[in-house]
This record gives sequence, C-alpha cells and structure tokens, in this order.
Amino acid sequence: MNGSRDRLAELIASLEGKDGADLSRATSPGGGEPRESNGNKDVARNRPRTYPYFQYLPYEVEDNLQRQRNFDEILTQLYIAIKAGDFSTGAIHWTRELKNWLGLKFDPTKEQRLKMVRLYYELALAPGIDVNAAERFSSMFMVLTKRKHYLRPVIDLTLDWKPLYRELKVFVLPSESGMVHTANVKRNFRTLAKLCVFAQLYFDPKDIPSIFEEVLPYFSTSFTEGAYVVAGLLNLLLPTAPAREEEENLRPQSYLPTLFHLWTLINRSKVFDGTFLDLFSRIARDCLVAKQVPFTEYGVFSKAQSSLIFTAILRLLEIPVGQATSPYSGTVDVSAGLAIMLERDSKKHPIAHHIARWIVMSLSPACLDQPDSIMTNLEGLIQAVETFFHPSNSGGWTKTLSQLVYYLADFFVMRWNREKSGELEMPEERRLNDALKRRFVLCLKEVIFMGIFAKSGTAMNFSLSTLQSLAYLEPNLILPGALQRIYPSMQGLVEVHRTTSSLRSLQILSRILIRAKGFRCHVTTMLGLALPGIDANDLEKTLYTLSFVQSVCYSIPFHDLTKGKEDISGSMLAVEWITSEVDRLEREGSNVELDYQNELSDSDEELILRSSTAGFAEFLSSFLGRVFTLLENLPDASRVRSGSPEENVVNTLPATFTPLLASLSPELYDLALNKIAEFVGNHVIHQARDAMAFICSALCKVNPVKALKRLVPVLIQSIRTEIDENGAASTRNTGTDVLPRDRGLVWSVTMLSLCVVHVGDAVLQHKEQLFDVAVYMQQNCKGIPTIHVSNYIHHLLLNLTVIYTVDYSLYESEILDRGLGPADWGLIPDSRNLNIKWHVPCQEEIEFAVKLFKTQGESALRQLIGLTDGSSSVKRDGVEKEWSDEVSRNLVLLRLLLSGVSLLFDATATAKQPEEAKSDVSEDTSMIYANGDVTDEQENDPEASLIDSEEEVKPTFPYPVGYLLEQGSEFYEDIHDLRERAGAVLHKVHQFLVEKQEDDVSCFGPLYTAYRSWFIDVGIERSAHTLDRATRLLSADISPYKVSGLRKQYPRPLLLRRAQLYHLQRVRHNSYPRPKSELDEQLLLDLAQSAVSLYTEVRRNAQSSAEAALKVVIGGRRLVIPPLLDALEKAVETSDFPRIKGAMYSLLFGTLVKTIGRDWRHTPRLIKAYIAASTADKPSIQKLCATATLQVMDFGRPLERMVILDNDILQSIAPAEDVISIVDKKKAVIAKKLVRTETKKAALSDEMVEMARTSHWKKASRTAAIVITLGLRFDSIASENMIDLVTQGATDSHPGLRGLYSGAFVALLSLIDSRACAQHSYENFLLDKQHLPVKIQVPTRREDPNWTEEFLARFANPDAEYYVDHDHPGWLAWTNTMPAYKTNPEIELEYDDAEQRALSQIGRLLTRTWFSTFFGYLKQEPRDAGADRFRLSSAMLLVYTFELMYKGSTAAKFSDIVEEVTIVFGDGSDRHQHRATAEILGALLTSTVDKKTEIRTMIWEYAFPIVQKVFSDGLTPENSAYWMTFLHLVLQGKDPRRSWPIVEWLAGFRLDMASNAAFKESSKIQLVQQCVSDLGWHFQLEKPIVQDFLEHLDHPYKGVREAMGHTLATIYRTRYHESYKDIDSLIETQKAASSIGTRPYRPSEDFSTMIEDVFKRLEQWRQEREPGQQTPSSYTSGSKTVLLWLDSTLSSYECIELVQFFPDVFMEQLLHMMDIKEDQELQALAYHVFRHLPNIPHRIGEDTQLIDALIRIGRTSPLWHQRLRVLINMQVIYFRRLFLLSSEQQQRLFACVASMLEDPQLEVRLGASSTLSGMIRCSPVALRGDIVEALNTRLTKMLLDSPLPKKPKPKPGASAASTGTSTPTPEHAKLVLTRHAAVLGLGALVQAFPYSSPPPKWIPGVLTTLANKANADPGMVGKSVKSILSDFKKTRQDTWHMDLKAFSQEQAEDLDGVLWKSYFA
Repeated sequence: MNGSRDRLAELIASLEGKDGADLSRATSPGGGEPRESNGNKDVARNRPRTYPYFQYLPYEVEDNLQRQRNFDEILTQLYIAIKAGDFSTGAIHWTRELKNWLGLKFDPTKEQRLKMVRLYYELALAPGIDVNAAERFSSMFMVLTKRKHYLRPVIDLTLDWKPLYRELKVFVLPSESGMVHTANVKRNFRTLAKLCVFAQLYFDPKDIPSIFEEVLPYFSTSFTEGAYVVAGLLNLLLPTAPAREEEENLRPQSYLPTLFHLWTLINRSKVFDGTFLDLFSRIARDCLVAKQVPFTEYGVFSKAQSSLIFTAILRLLEIPVGQATSPYSGTVDVSAGLAIMLERDSKKHPIAHHIARWIVMSLSPACLDQPDSIMTNLEGLIQAVETFFHPSNSGGWTKTLSQLVYYLADFFVMRWNREKSGELEMPEERRLNDALKRRFVLCLKEVIFMGIFAKSGTAMNFSLSTLQSLAYLEPNLILPGALQRIYPSMQGLVEVHRTTSSLRSLQILSRILIRAKGFRCHVTTMLGLALPGIDANDLEKTLYTLSFVQSVCYSIPFHDLTKGKEDISGSMLAVEWITSEVDRLEREGSNVELDYQNELSDSDEELILRSSTAGFAEFLSSFLGRVFTLLENLPDASRVRSGSPEENVVNTLPATFTPLLASLSPELYDLALNKIAEFVGNHVIHQARDAMAFICSALCKVNPVKALKRLVPVLIQSIRTEIDENGAASTRNTGTDVLPRDRGLVWSVTMLSLCVVHVGDAVLQHKEQLFDVAVYMQQNCKGIPTIHVSNYIHHLLLNLTVIYTVDYSLYESEILDRGLGPADWGLIPDSRNLNIKWHVPCQEEIEFAVKLFKTQGESALRQLIGLTDGSSSVKRDGVEKEWSDEVSRNLVLLRLLLSGVSLLFDATATAKQPEEAKSDVSEDTSMIYANGDVTDEQENDPEASLIDSEEEVKPTFPYPVGYLLEQGSEFYEDIHDLRERAGAVLHKVHQFLVEKQEDDVSCFGPLYTAYRSWFIDVGIERSAHTLDRATRLLSADISPYKVSGLRKQYPRPLLLRRAQLYHLQRVRHNSYPRPKSELDEQLLLDLAQSAVSLYTEVRRNAQSSAEAALKVVIGGRRLVIPPLLDALEKAVETSDFPRIKGAMYSLLFGTLVKTIGRDWRHTPRLIKAYIAASTADKPSIQKLCATATLQVMDFGRPLERMVILDNDILQSIAPAEDVISIVDKKKAVIAKKLVRTETKKAALSDEMVEMARTSHWKKASRTAAIVITLGLRFDSIASENMIDLVTQGATDSHPGLRGLYSGAFVALLSLIDSRACAQHSYENFLLDKQHLPVKIQVPTRREDPNWTEEFLARFANPDAEYYVDHDHPGWLAWTNTMPAYKTNPEIELEYDDAEQRALSQIGRLLTRTWFSTFFGYLKQEPRDAGADRFRLSSAMLLVYTFELMYKGSTAAKFSDIVEEVTIVFGDGSDRHQHRATAEILGALLTSTVDKKTEIRTMIWEYAFPIVQKVFSDGLTPENSAYWMTFLHLVLQGKDPRRSWPIVEWLAGFRLDMASNAAFKESSKIQLVQQCVSDLGWHFQLEKPIVQDFLEHLDHPYKGVREAMGHTLATIYRTRYHESYKDIDSLIETQKAASSIGTRPYRPSEDFSTMIEDVFKRLEQWRQEREPGQQTPSSYTSGSKTVLLWLDSTLSSYECIELVQFFPDVFMEQLLHMMDIKEDQELQALAYHVFRHLPNIPHRIGEDTQLIDALIRIGRTSPLWHQRLRVLINMQVIYFRRLFLLSSEQQQRLFACVASMLEDPQLEVRLGASSTLSGMIRCSPVALRGDIVEALNTRLTKMLLDSPLPKKPKPKPGASAASTGTSTPTPEHAKLVLTRHAAVLGLGALVQAFPYSSPPPKWIPGVLTTLANKANADPGMVGKSVKSILSDFKKTRQDTWHMDLKAFSQEQAEDLDGVLWKSYFA
C-alpha cells in the first residue's frame, strides 16, 4: 500500500467523516421541490446510479423479481421477530440481512425505504429495548438515511422529534424527568447525538414553534447549565429545512433575532459561539435552495447578523493579537455542566467546517455588485489573518486556518459541480457564476501558496487539497503561480522541504495540468525534472515522486505522437518552447499570468504537445534505471508490516508500475520488457525481492502473452540450475533467514510465482513446464525455500480458478485501434459504457488446476500419514528437527492448496446432509432455519427452551457468482473428496502431536493455520481477506481523483477495478455460515482441546483458528462451550495457570461470550468458575479477571421484558400471508425461555449471596459486583438474602466492599422509589410516567404585568402556599403552568406489598448500632488526600435511611441519631469530625423535603442551632470546604423558603469592622456567595448586604476584600432575568427590535448611579492619598475590591452590562491605578482588568465612546505610561471589531496611532510603530491601500523636509577645546524626534507586509529612501533603520531569490550597502 497516499486517503476520509458518505449530507442543501409533482412511489432513488454494477459482471445475474422476493422475505421475518418480541437475536439478525441486501447495491422502492426508515427510527428509540439492540437499529437507520437523494426531507418524509427529545432529556434535564434512573434504562449518549444528525434533516419545520415552546423555557443564566442545554438541544433538534411557501412565520428571519438574542445572553463562551455557528451554517445550507426564503448578498441573513457572525468567526480562530488575552473566558464554559454531552465531536465536526459551510452556502451573484457582502467580508477575513498562514508563523492557529481554507474550497467546488449537474435545483439568481468563482479563487490564492510549504504535516495536507480544488475551479489563475514556484524547486534551487511540497503539489495538480490547454505541454518536462527524486537516501521524496508518476500515467498515454508526422522533428520544438516559458516565469515573478487560451493557437499547441512526447523513450529508460539503482540500494526491511519507509516504497512501486506499463505504446512496452527481463535474469538482490516480483507481476498483467513468453523459460531454467548445480535448498536450516546459498533459488521462485497470478489463460501455453517444475521442486527442496515453492503453486491455482478482470488499458479498444492523438490526453471515460475483459476459467484451465491440486495434495497427504504412523524414511528422534520440518512443510502445502482452489468448493456439499434433504436444499431447510421452528428434540428436553434461537436464524439468499463446476461432475466429486480426506488427516496429525510431541510448538502453528483454511476457505479465499484488501487499495487509489460533487470521474483502470470489487462483494455475500458435518465437529473439538494447551503459542494459534471457524459453521459454539467449561473448572481446582488463561480467553474474550450470556444452561458454571479463578495467585490472571468483570456483570442484566412500539408502524411491513401462528409459537418459546432464565438467575443469585458473605474480601468483591446486577429486578425487587447482604454490607469493615454495597443499597432504595412513582407498573416506568403526590402544576398569571414582581417578592418572606424548586420557570418567558411542590403534603408515596416488604426488612436492619458503625466510618481519615472532601454518595445513602426512619420503619429512632451525632461531632476540633457532621446534617435536612410540616420543624429545630454555631465560630480554613458543600446540598435547586432559617440568617450578615479575624469574616461572606449563587434569581434579600459591602469597600483585609468583590459580582449576576409573558411575545419582541434581537443586560438606573458613586469615591480617595505613600490607603484597598468585582463580572457572560461605563468611568481610573508603583498587586490587577476591556463584545455602534476615550487619552494624557497602554487596547479593539467598526472610526484610529509616532517618549513611539503595522496588516485591502499611500507620502515628505544640519567645519585657528561635543539644542532634539517618527512610520509600513512575495511595488522605494537618507544618522534613528532593513531580509530568507527582482539595480546596491557595511566597519 502506498504509505503517503494511504495517509492522504485517511486524511481525506477523516475530513469527510467516517466513510466519506457523511460529506454529502453535511453539506448539500435540501432537496428542493420535487420534480415529478405526482411523487412517483416506485422510483427507487431521486438520482439514478452512476455505475451499472449488474451489467458489467461476466455471468448472468438474478432478475429484479428475485431480489424483491428476497427483500419481502427479509421484511416478513423481521416482522415476525419484532412481533414476537425477539429483538436481540431475531430482529438483529434480519437487520444484518437487510444491510447485506442493500450492500449489494440493490435498491428498495421509495415506498419501502420510507417504511423501513420509520420502523428503524421507532425501534432505535423504543422504550425498554436492549441497549445493544438499540445501537444496531440506530446504525441501520443511519444507513437508510445516509444520502439525501434517497428521500427528500419534508417532501417524502418527516419524522417526529419528540421521541428523540424524550431520550435526550433524561441525560441533560435530569431534574425534569424526576428521578435518578437505574442502569438498565440508560442509552449510549453518543449514539443519540449521532441519530440527531441524521434525523434532524427530516423534522418538520411546522414543529419549530412547538420545539421553542418545549425547550426555550429551560433557558436561564441564573442556573447557567440551563442556557447551555437549551443551546445544545436547539442545535440538535431545530429543523432547518425551509418551511412551505405560505408559512411566513416559520421563515428563518422570524426566529433568527431570538437566536441571536440568546447568543448574546452568554458572552465570552467558545461553546456558545461554536454551537450557534453550527446551527446558522445548517440554516444557510438548507435555505439556499428554497425560493420562498428571501436571499440577499448576505444569504438568508441580514447585514447586522452577518457582521456579528464574522466577528464570532474571528474570535473562534483564536488569532493572537498584540498583548491581548483570549477573547474567551475560561470560567464561563466551566458551568456548562451536563450540556457538555450535547456538543459535537470536534474531531469529526471541526469548527472550521461550520464556518466554511456558512460562508459558502450564503454566496450568490448578489455579492458581486454590493460594496459590502459575504464575499467582501470573506476577503476581509482572509486578508486579516493572511500572515498567519506563512510557514515561519506557525502556532496553535495553523491547523484551524488550513482546515478553514480547505473546507471553503471544498464546499465551493461541491456547490459548483452540483449546480452544474442540476443536482441542486436552485433559483437561477442564486447560482454561482464565473465572476464570483474568480473572485473566490483570487481571495484564497495567496494564502494557499504560503500554506503548501507549511511546517506541520496536517496543515500541508489540507493546503494541498485546497490547491487542488482551487486549480479545478480556475486553472488559469492557479497553475501559472504553481509552475512559477515549482520549477525553481524542482531544479534544486531552494531548500529540500520546498522540493517535497512541490512534488506533492505536482501530484495533486497533474490531472488538471493534463487537461489544461498549453499547461499540458509542461507535463513531460516535469516528469523529467522529477526523476532525481527517486533516491535511496531520501525515501520520503521517492514516495512522492512515484505517486506523481503514477498520477500522470493514469491520465496520459505514453505514446510518441510525433510518429508519422513530418512537420515535427523530435523534441526540439518542445524543448525550445519550454525554455522560453521557464525564462518568462523567472522574469515575471510570482504574479505571472499565462493566458494560453488566447496566446497559443490550437494547432501550435498541438505541435508543441506532439513534439514533447518524443522524449518518452528516454524518460522510460532513465526511470527504470533509477528504480533499479534504488532497489540495489534498499536497506534490508527490518520486520514485515512495520510501516517503515522502505516498506512504503516497496508497496508504492507496484502501484506506480501498473498504470505506467499499461499506458506504454507497444514499442515502449518492448523496451521496458527487455530491461526488466535482463535485470531479473542477471541480478539477485535479496532485499528487493518482493519489489521486483511486484514489478514483474505488473509487467505480466499488462501483456501476459509477450511477458510470459519472455520470462517463464528464463526463470524455470535458473531454478533448475540453482537446484542442480548450486545445491540450493538441499538441507534444512534454523531461523527465519534465507541462506545465501538459497537466495538465487528463492529470487527466481518468487518472480515466477508472481508472474503466473492474475494473468489469465496465457499460462496454458507453458502448462507442462510449470507443472513439471512444481513437482521437481517439491521433490528436491527442504528448509525455508519450500514455503516459497508452495506459494508458487497457490498462485498458479488462484490464477486458474478465480474470476477477475484482465484489462488495464487507459482506453477502450476501439480508441486504441483508431490511434491516439493529443485529444486523448486526460480523457474521462464514461462509467456507464465500459467494455470489460474478464477472465472466466475455461474447461482446460480447470482441468489443469484439478490435476495440480490432486497430484500435490495426494503427495502431501501421503507424506503426512507416513510421518505420523512411522512408515516414513524421516524418523522422529527428538533431537534433530528434520521430522518437524517435514510435517510443517506438508501442512503449509496443504493449507495453500486448499485456499488456492477455495472457489471450487461448494458450501452445500461440504456439509454432507442426509440424502432426502439434499434434493431441494435451498428453499425448505433454509426456511426452517429462518423461522427457528422448534424441532422435535427440543420439545422433549426441558432445558432446551433456554437455548437461544440465535444460531438457527441463518439463511442468506444466495445470488449467482459464476460458480464453475457442475454438481456431481467428476472434478466436483474429486476435489470435495480430497478435501474430506485432508480434514481426516489433519485430525490424525493433531491427535499424534498432542500425544507424542506436545512441546513441538513449531508443528502446531502450521497445523492450526491449516485447520483455519480448511474451515473458512470454502467458496471464497477468506483467509487472504481478499475483499478487504481490494477495497482498501481501491479507495487509496481513487482518493486523488475524488472531487466533491462529481461522481466516479476516475481513470478507466480504476473504474474496472470497481466492477472486480463488486464481483468480490457478491462472492463474499454468498459464503454464509454452513451447517456442520461430523468431521467439522471433530475438528472443532480438536481446536477446543488445544485452546487450553500449556504452551502459549499453541493456545494462541488454536484460539484464533477456532474463532474463525466458529463464524462459518452453524451450531459450532454450543459444541465447544461444555469442553471448555470443563477444562476451566478443572484447571481452577488444580491451579493450572496456563490452562486457566487459555479457557478464560476462549470463553470470555471471543464470540463465545455472547452465546453463553444468552444460553443460561452454561452461564452459572462460568460465573462460578470465573469467581474461583479470580483468586488465583498470578498477576496476569488477576489482570484478565479484572478486564472480564464488565462482561460477566453483563450476564446478569435483566432481559427485555417489554418493549413499547407503535403498532401502526410495525403493521406497515406486515406480510400479506397470515403469520399469527408462527408469531404465537415464537412468543411462547421466548416467554418460556425468559421464565427459565430468570429462575436460574435468581437461584444463582442466592447461592452467590451466601458466597459473598463468607469468603475473603477479594473474592467477595468480585461476587458482590455480579450479585448486584443479578439480584435487582423491577418485579420482585430483590430476594431477602440479597437485601440482608447489601444493608449489612454498607457497614462492612473493608472499605472497597463497603463502597460496593453502599452503591447497591442506594440502587435498591432508588429502585423501590422509582417503582412506587411509576405506580408499580413497568410500562409507566419505561415511559417515564410518574406520579409524585407532592408535585403540582400551578397556573401562572402571565397576563398580569406585575406577575413577575409578585412572584419574586414571595421569595422574600418565609410563608409559602407552594414551593418553586426549579430555577427556570419564568426566567426567559412564562409558560401556562409551572411545576411546584406542596408545602405540607398529606399523602406520601404509596407502596404496594412487594415494596413494603422490602422496606420493612431494611428497616429492621437499620438499628442504632448500624448507624453508629456507619457514622464511625464517615469520621475515619480518608486513605488519600483526593478523597478528603464532602462525599455526596454517603449523604445520599443517609437520605434514604432517614426517610425510612420518619415513616417509623427503622429499628433506630430519631433520638438515637441525635445522640450519635453528638458523639460524632465531639468537640469539633478535628476536621474529620466536621466532615462527618456536615454529611449527616446535610442528609437530615435534605431528607425532609417532601415530608409533613411537623417532621420538618422537628429536624430543623434540632439541626439549625448546630449549623449556626459552626457558621458563627467553628469555620477554619481546613473545614470550610465541607460546610460550603453542605450548604450547596441543602440549597441547590430548591426553594429558598424550604431552608428559610439558614437563608435568613446568612442574609442577615453584616461586616464587623472591629473584628480582626479576617478568615472568620471572609468565610462567612463566601457562605453568603454560595447561598446567592445556588438560589440564583430567587434570592431576594440582597439589598442590605450590598449596602453594607459598598460602605466598606476599603476593608483592610485581603481575604475579606476578595470575598466581597466576588460576592458583589455574583449578586448582580443573578439579578438579571427577562420574564417575557410567553414564548410568542419573546419571539415577537426580538423580531420587532432588530435583526439581532434586543440588547440584554441593560444596566438599571440604580445600578448606574451606584457604579458612578463608587468611582467618585475612589477618585476622592485618590486625591486624599499622598503620592508615594507606602502603607495601604483607602484608595488602594477600595480599588482592589472594585477591581476584583469588575474582573469577576468582565470574565463572565453578563460582562456587557458594564459596557457603557468603559469610556468615561473605568478607563482613566484603571490607568491611574496602574501608576501606583508602591502597590504592585494593585498595578497587576488593574492591568489585568484593563486588558479585558477590548475583549468585551460591544453591540454595533456602542463602541464609539470607547474609541473616543482611547483616542483622547492617547493624544492628551500627560503621563506617557497611559499613552503607551491605550495603544495595546487600540490594536485589539481594531482587530476584534474588524467587521463592526464604521470606516470613519477606522480612519480616526489610524490617525491617532500615526500622530503618536511623534510622541516625545521613545517607548510610546516604538509602541505606536508596532501597533500601526499590526493594524495595517489586518485591514481589508481597499482601506489598507489608501492608508499606506497617504502615510507613505506624508512620512517620506516629513523625512526629507527635516534633514540633519551639516556639521560645521572647525574654523582654522580656533582653540581645540571648542570642537568637543555640543549640547543638543531643543531645535535639534525636535528634529531628531521628527526624523525618528518618520523612520519608525516607514518601518511600520514595511513590516506590515512581512511575507508578501514579491514585496508590494512601493516597498523598494521606501527602503531606498531609508537606506540613503537616514541610515547615517547617529543614535536611535540610524539603529532603527538598520534593524528595519535587516528584518526585511530576515523574514524573506525563503523567497529572497524572487524578492530581489522587485528592486532595480541601484536600489539593490543601496540596500546591500546598508546590509553588509557592518562587516568592514
């Protein structure tokens, strides 16, 4: 396999999702309106197949009727299975059948597909179905809806979103679904999310309002997880298909404002940005084709929306700007909680994919004429980040950026192709046109030419694929630039890594080059230039060169087109033309334009092309020469399949040679044949053996007759010579290396064996020699060469008996006959009209094959029998290995013979059935198997109904595959007879070896691989994985030719291989499992016997052969389970470790484990043996047991008792005939089996409970884990013993067991509760129907405008008519009713007898001793520091026990508990006492939630004083964390009035200024903060607290200040809520406000005045503080509190609340704080907050004042520190808001920065210079150009207008003293400053374009000006000039040879003058 292409293929596959199929759905917009309005139901697909699979096969195929009949049969069986409730075996089996049926490219009609889609959607989500079965059904649903063109959304099919939502809700809104579910209802979340991706397409847009109604009310930022969950659910569920014409209120613009509003509610969150982009990009995709959705230059979005999205894109790319912090805040996404599950997998759906999809799906010609549109924004985006594509500038952003351009180009190509082919039916005015295409390509062109030279491999791969897409769209724009970069690097003028990039670019562009007029004339030159790349010292480069040659060979014929043309003399013309073109590329540099369309006339171009083909012969001979040199110098391949570069090269050679040799003209082929034949005849290069053999194979395949005639005699001759004269292979040898003496022989045999495979009937001409040499070698060879000999025979047999294509030509034969011309270059064959040459074995070939098989097989069997019964000449003496060698040699031969003729074996004949059944085996018996009818013997055996009908459901419908032999013919009987005998001999050898040579491992290996072939190679050579290999190779070869949106435009040889592959798929499909014969049973038992051998190698071989064999023989598994179990039990008794391992591997780690799990006759034995084995004293067995635990626990899972299905959907597939009787019979069997199995489980469970009680903890812990799944059942709850065990176990002395039992105890109690809530009905339990007596629905008075205020006011006093525990009702919008809970419930849950019995039994065991022991363990010191925290699990357990206590069921009384708690708490000095007490009290308070008032009062009266005392005086840094969690447990998600005493007491907290216990104060404030954040917007007692804090902002203690800052932020964060009266008015309000909804978080007046007051006080304190004061002052302390408060708010989602205070209130104060040098903490904090400001998202237009303030401070502030610091924020705000700033603001920012170049302070000048260059760099081109031009003129003039004065010459006669340095005058200083400003400004302009090559036109001028005018300046000016010039050269090292051309001669000299002067100074 070609490694590099393989990598590329994988890469491309990974981009496209698993199988490339996802891509078509991820992207192509919805199916538009139907074409035939009558909606024809019988059409199978909306788009016909591209490739007629059936008509290409070389044999008659079945007709459509037959296929449909089989399909109906599958549906009937599926119906029976589902109706009878047989899911996990029957339904899954028939689902697999259905998948196979579809896999053979058969199409159901649309009607049938609809039924199946609905059925599988229903099955995948059916309540109560087994998890594994649901997985299978989901994946089938995905297969059925994989492509859009099967079923169009909305038109053909709509699905209901509710079942999916119901399943998702359990995971993400647990508080809603009421209770914790036990393990058996859980699904795999990943699968659900994937189902959404497929099903969402078919949700009806009519459901949008109901989805909003259902999901939006959960949105709340007060409990942030709600917001994330809603966003995630909308992304997964919201239908994005366009609504129908008349439904205007469902158009995207009616709900987009709401979505944008929700988006702005959570700022600074990466998750939110990603989620919304995903959603918007899908809306863009699906509405693109809908006429009824208005569409502008912004797609279906508005200008404001598109600007916001682009701003988000810029944020998501996470490009570093100056000194800015990330635009995202880490603390926001932490609170996503459970919503993490709703995120897309970022590997499969990278963010770049959504961005690109959104952009490309919004493009249309409307973008062309508008000054502002998606297109201009895209250009702006790419220009802003352009420099980040350069290889020298790589970092975390590299991958995302390269992915982004890749997806952009890929989507564009796909849309372009699908619009052209009419697959996308879209309104005319939205179709992409040439102008738009051109602009798109120009926009990406520059960055791609940088990207292909990237340092990271991933980025390079993405960039190369992008290059291919762009060249496909606009060859004339891309190819010239590519050639201009490729020529110099191919001629070796630049670095090596550029050469590899260029080779790869060539490979990727070759198809496009060959089809482009004019450019194709360069191809032959390129081939010549690539040759030096084949180099044994650089194997990677060799790989790329070979791939390039391969891709050229697939597209052009190597025919010399100058033949017979007088007007062309050889290749002269082409050489001259190429030379002139290369010069031209050199001259014109990288923006070269080659317009061959108009420059060259067609006839000239054709002449040049013809002339260029004259060099092919020369190319071919030098290419072969280089390859031979490469092979001679290859290092020895270290190991096989190690993935080393040598191996990759060897694998790539055949891939290159096949197309190369196939495209040669006959003359050139002869040339190649001679060269290769000579090389083979005269060399032996051992390490290049395989590579050379592959080349020979390619040679023979292309022209078998010529090649064999030339090669066979030579090879046979050399084989005989080697054996006769050199004595090759005359003795055995040890080791695996071939002896030097044998190498010549092995070389020739290998060549020969690859020359005779897949070459068709040409071998018949050499029949005798080939046959004789085989016999000859078998007689005379020993040792390793014999394997190669057997291999040769195997290959010959394959060649004679297999059906395959023998056609490798690029062209159909009629084209070749008429002669090829230039027009045939790059021809695309029509995949619907191919004429394929197949090889179908003829009678003569079969005869030859059978003869070979018989002679070789008979001799092998003869020798094996002789060797085992001692009659052979080779004796077993135990020392010499001669005997073993002979045995294994014959076994290998036997195996290869069997698999060589595998296609001649007939599965029905190999299973000898009784005569009468044989007559019509196909129909009847397979039907009996299908229905799983109970046969007689089962009726009588009482255990039989436990047997799983799994193995009986195995018919597969055979389809014709061109089987060659007649049943009953002579050949047929012969080969089957020989196979039978071979099986018997294998059994003999096995018995002999086991008895006599048990340690002879080297014989067992070949024996079991022979077994394996004997079993599985029937009807297809399974052991060689033919199908998988062919599939992999083909997919790697076609990957370079895949173009999004086009189908199967591959070269002809690859299209032919597709037909060959389809034939293989059919053969593979036919080799279904067969019934077993007696010999099969015998051999299976042999394998089972050796699977538990003492020797590891023997065991491994036997196990893998057994696994393979069991898959192909029906009923084999039941046969081998008992002997394996016996072996395991025996081994455990005798502690026979190797055998324990063998048996465990066989039973638990293979396919047997499923059978055992379903067949409960064996399960108990296995479980007991497993537990016994787990105590074995050997680490490797311990490890095995640990790995198997989950498997064994799974055995105990309850079976499906009830599955709730929609009967109508099931009836839709009901068969015509009546199958009720079959269904009833099957139902009865299944019910019987269920009862028996459950009885067995119960019995086992009791037995194991006993075991768990009495055994050692290690054994007990394994047992306990299994008992727990075995013993808990919905119906019977649990047995008494079991209840006993877990209740007592919860206080076990061993910590591990205690944990296990406690978990089980909680599971038991929660099962009882769930059961009671579901009113004891399993159906309710499955459907989530619960009846909680305390829960009520309260109507809301939402029409009343004061309702929300009243609602909130109620939380401020303790009395309540009902409790509102949920946070979300009314936060975003009110619904009709809200869930609430009674305050004094009269009735509690009602329990039935079973529940009551269990509860009272538990109660009896909960004595005071139990509690005291349990509390004792709580108080123990934890084993590791990580476990030292408040453990919710212990609290939960106690909650359940206390609830029992209130019912009076427990033996212990409340008074006992009170006394115990006092003991636990002790004196409270130790932190462990605190932890235990917090856990117990937390449980006590939580357990009272739904209890009567008197119980609650009693508990609170007892607990509250303890808590109050601790909170007042007992908190220490060690224990405060426990009490915080305690508080969280008691308050979280509950009504504050439930815990009124604590809430009221905490809210009454005031700062005690007299206290000096800082920790005491701060920990209380933290408790207040915890309380506020848990209660959220329901906390209504905040006013006095805020008042108190604001009065004491300047608190002296740091801890208190921090706590105050965070608490203030938390209080204000939870004040916000929207509370619209209903969802509709929410949507209406947003729509009316603007296209992006209303602005959330508007500060109220009180808030604004409060903020302003705080800052006034700070200003006042600042004035009072004396400058330079070292001690803390009110100013420094107050500032820190405020800064912490601001920091907490600004790094959270409600940060935009403060936006309006930035410019006037915050900015200057922050700058002042940064100037306090005495307090570094304050400085750092202020700087930190200051850097937040530009990252806060402002609404459009809200940023004016902020920018004004920045400019004002930058220009006028007297302090230079402040001027420097605002520069940082200017650059950040400019970049972040690139798409939102008005042009006037951009101009003002530029003006301000430019004026700051003249700042008197050096640091500010330097800062301004780098800011300026950064801002220019990310500006859009138009603006950039204007600004550069204006600044350039202005600064150059400034420099020239202020020259330095000449130094005055000293007057003669003056005293020497006066020549000393003069003090600079103010004028002189001003002059230097001006010059420095000009130099820095010009430098900034130059540095703004660090990588653009060649440099812009104006740069040389600027550099020359600097070099000439300012370079000689003394001091900083001269220094700046030198650094600017040297940086300029340094960043252009790579492209310097190009960039120099931009300078004229003098300019270059001036530059050099400066750059080199320093050497001579």
